[in-house]
Amino acid sequence: MTRVRKGELVLRYVLLLAVLALTVGPFLWQLSTSLKGPTEDIYSSPPSFLPRHPTLHNYERVADTIPVWDYAFNSLKVATANVVTNCAGSALAGYALARLRYRGRRAATLAFVLAMLVPVEGIIIAQFTTMRELGLNNTLVGVVLPGCIGAMNVLLMRNAFLNLPYEIEEAAYVDGANVWQRFLRIALPSVKGTVAVVAIFAFMGAWDDFLWPLIVLSDPSKFTLTIGLNYLHGTFANDERLVAAGTVIAVAPLIALFAGLQRYFFRGVGEGAVKG
Repeated sequence: MTRVRKGELVLRYVLLLAVLALTVGPFLWQLSTSLKGPTEDIYSSPPSFLPRHPTLHNYERVADTIPVWDYAFNSLKVATANVVTNCAGSALAGYALARLRYRGRRAATLAFVLAMLVPVEGIIIAQFTTMRELGLNNTLVGVVLPGCIGAMNVLLMRNAFLNLPYEIEEAAYVDGANVWQRFLRIALPSVKGTVAVVAIFAFMGAWDDFLWPLIVLSDPSKFTLTIGLNYLHGTFANDERLVAAGTVIAVAPLIALFAGLQRYFFRGVGEGAVKG
């Protein structure tokens, strides 16, 4: 291994710290704002990230202003369903595209690639019309259904399965394993990292989605968290402490999910390696 010059090493750390400040800084500022009392200045220059008198009163006010926990539970149901359907459906579709031999396989792969190129705004009217015809408007099922299997997730699983050596499945086939046994016992356990990546992407996409739930839902009792928090911006636009507390409540589950799956998330890059 070649040694890194001291100046180059310092430059690398400076760039890393700059990127860290740009990515983590806004969240830290929101967290700090949510913990500040009404007497503290949140617009001080330079900004103060440490509250002089930390308080959780802003979080209590969020719960008193809107039914935030009901909204969070609705979002959790939608996100959980989205994770389950994407992990199961993307794994099955990805395995079929990568391993099975049938006429039209390349055309099917091309269809998933083309689906990624279509903007959501271009098909959202068609989605709404479809949900209305199915009688799923103003239901959480109608929120989940259009994104239950993402094209990008299918292609991620396809690439992960393609990296697996064919010899392993051929040996299982010789031993009498059928397609389902090869998928469940050999292929799927070998791509846990990619499944974790799909789970994180699916959860984040469903949890953060605002436009589609806003269009398909009309009953306030079924609103997801992103729609519910919009009321804080409209009614309490001048109270940044309340908005910051709602933002932290919305981001906390994403941080917890990534913290729990980060070990598998970073393994997804090197998926497909043969284990001894």
